[in-house]
This record gives sequence, C-alpha cells and structure tokens, in this order.
Amino acid sequence: MAEILLDIRNLHARVEGKEILKGIDLTVRRGEIHAVMGPNGAGKSTLGAVLTGKPGYEVTEGSVTFAGEDLLAMAPEERSWAGLFLSFQYPVEIPGVGITNFMKTAVNARRKAQGLEPMKAPEFLKLMKEKMALVQMRPEFSKREVNVGFSGGEKKRNEIFQMAMLSPVLSILDETDSGLDVDALKIVAEGVNSLHTPETAAMIITHYQKLLDYVRPDIVHILKAGRIVRTAGRELVEEIEREGFDKF
Repeated sequence: MAEILLDIRNLHARVEGKEILKGIDLTVRRGEIHAVMGPNGAGKSTLGAVLTGKPGYEVTEGSVTFAGEDLLAMAPEERSWAGLFLSFQYPVEIPGVGITNFMKTAVNARRKAQGLEPMKAPEFLKLMKEKMALVQMRPEFSKREVNVGFSGGEKKRNEIFQMAMLSPVLSILDETDSGLDVDALKIVAEGVNSLHTPETAAMIITHYQKLLDYVRPDIVHILKAGRIVRTAGRELVEEIEREGFDKF
C-alpha cells in the first residue's frame, strides 16, 4: 500500500466565529486522486483554505499531517515549499506583475527552501515554454500581467500552468471546472492528468461530475454541513448524478 501523504484527523475550523468544518477525517496516499463533492456551503472550499493556511480560517480542533510533518504548524509559504498547491475557484488579477517574473520568483523561492540554486534564465524559459504548451497557452501570455484581462478559461489554464511549473506533491483544485466550456475543461483535465504520478496526489473539490469524466478519481467523498457523510469509489459520482446530494 502506498505511503500516506495527507492525514486529516477530527478537523474543526471556523470563520468569523462560525464553525464550518465539524470533524473531518480524510487520508490521501501517494498516487491517489480524491474528489470532494457536496452542495454549496458544505465546507469544501473551507477545507482547501484551511489546508493551505489562508488567513481568517481558525482551526479549533484536530490535526493535519503532510508528508509526515505537522501541516498546521507551517506558515502558508512553508506549505507551498513543502509541495502543497491550491488552484483557486476565483483566480485573482495581479496588476503590474508579469507572469514570467511571478513564476520565476515562485519557482526560485521553492528551490531556495529545498537548498537548491536559483534556476538559470535559459533553463527557466525552456521550462516555462514546455509547461505553457502543456495547457495550450500561447507564448505571448508570458508577457502579460497575472490574470489581468484573462477570460475565465484563461485564468483556469493559468492556474494549471502554475501548478505545472511548481510540480507540487499534493494539488488541491478548488472548483477548477467552474465556468469552463468543454474545450477548456478538456485542456485543464489533460494538464492535471499529465502531471499526476505515483509519487503525487490530487484533491478535486467540485459540485459536478463533468471534470471527473476526464480526471477519474480513485476515492470520492461527500461533504455536507461540515462533515464527510460518505466515502466510496468512482461509482459514487454516478450515484450523486442520479440521486443528488439530498439522499446522503
């Protein structure tokens, strides 16, 4: 059996004094793809925010271990350097910051944390060209500001491009399928699938089946009212499509 990468035990968390997560237990092993599904307000995005250390989310009880380390004791940037990545549901625009400089800073910050030398410019530009091709981003996008003037689909492709550049150990995709047409959805899915290895894992947070038609999960969880109420295999996706979340 593969090594446990992420181990969540009895996780409780609140936002602005309101408890959102009410005792989450979830284990992700290397090589696995997990889907976390549920209705609006279930706590799915809160789970992603808590795991990545977003400010304003208070853990009140429980533990999270990532690659054998106490994840909750790490600063957000330390979680990223350790190999955790979150693709946002609503990627933000960063005016005045070019994509190339943004990615070079992020890549080299992680390399520094790993005790590696900064990536030389020719090597970095070659890597960037390869990863942009992976998600079918045109080369001229490298000269643009981060997400400024991007369509919804372009923003989501840019998220997967960033993921490809950083090569995370665990990727959390928070409703990456939201607002995508079929062509963009396929491109995002191909990027996710191509980056998946026996040593990495992914957690896909979504309402719907459509992304899961292209990125097939090993394990599916239903999250409702801050608790995981059902865990099963890929067949659970079809059951949700037939019955809806009210059944669970």
